[in-house]
Amino acid sequence: MKIAILYGGNSAEREVSLSSGNAIIDACNILGHDVVALDPSNGMASMVPDLLSVDLVFNGLHGGDGENGVIPGFLQSLDVKFTGSGNEASAICMDKRVSKTLVHRKGIPTPDWISLGENDKIPTDNTLVYPLVVKPNDQGSTLGLSIVENHSQLEDAVDLARQFGNIILLEEFIAGRELTVTVIGDDSYPIVEIVPKHDLYDYDCKYTKGMTEYFCPADLSEILTKSIQESSEKIHHLLGCRHYSRVDFRLDENRKAWFLEVNTLPGMTETSLVPKSAGAAGLSFSELIQIIINEAMKD
Repeated sequence: MKIAILYGGNSAEREVSLSSGNAIIDACNILGHDVVALDPSNGMASMVPDLLSVDLVFNGLHGGDGENGVIPGFLQSLDVKFTGSGNEASAICMDKRVSKTLVHRKGIPTPDWISLGENDKIPTDNTLVYPLVVKPNDQGSTLGLSIVENHSQLEDAVDLARQFGNIILLEEFIAGRELTVTVIGDDSYPIVEIVPKHDLYDYDCKYTKGMTEYFCPADLSEILTKSIQESSEKIHHLLGCRHYSRVDFRLDENRKAWFLEVNTLPGMTETSLVPKSAGAAGLSFSELIQIIINEAMKD
């Protein structure tokens, strides 16, 4: 099969995407596919002949147009098969306000939040409950994210978040355990618990070896594991995701799971969470990539 790998791009997550893309390219070569590597850092127009010449496009981009629906929409306009969610689901999941609202309406817990537009003023001290998570509304890899303990820290945290997006979320901080669930097709995979060396699972902890411990399957009861996996599958389908996604949660001291966000194009680096979950289910990285390819070819 001839497969084009989209990777790199021009988002703030370019370096992560390059790592993911190189891993996907290696896996596709091992699997015997004919690989065309494409870096759309200068736009997609010049790549149209290559995109139309392949059987499948593997979208290995992270953040920006690759994940917010623009490039998926472009691929849909060309009527080519590609991995990952389509333009509508990608846009919904990238917009945390929208995805949290839709999930909340279905009765799945998500931390309370308020959003600040580009010209909105920071609320006064007595209207907020600390600690808070301050983050861009449409960014990944925890870029621009801070945990704020009191009002004196809030302005700096908002300024940092605004470097990565115009809309900012001030979200209730849920103390507890960090969990994530991989969904491929209609099935959820073993839950990963994330224990970072820093106070939060930040960019350094995500992409630096030794900065985070991972436990997979997470040490949870069978009943709780099944409940969180079922919620993940429900969220994946509710938001219109396809092929694969990763659903992030916080688990509080009362064993209540709080939905945070969905990653429609989760990382595929050697420290990434989807490969860890698949590995716990007995899959090699190459087998994982082939399963995603198979899901995409069904469409």
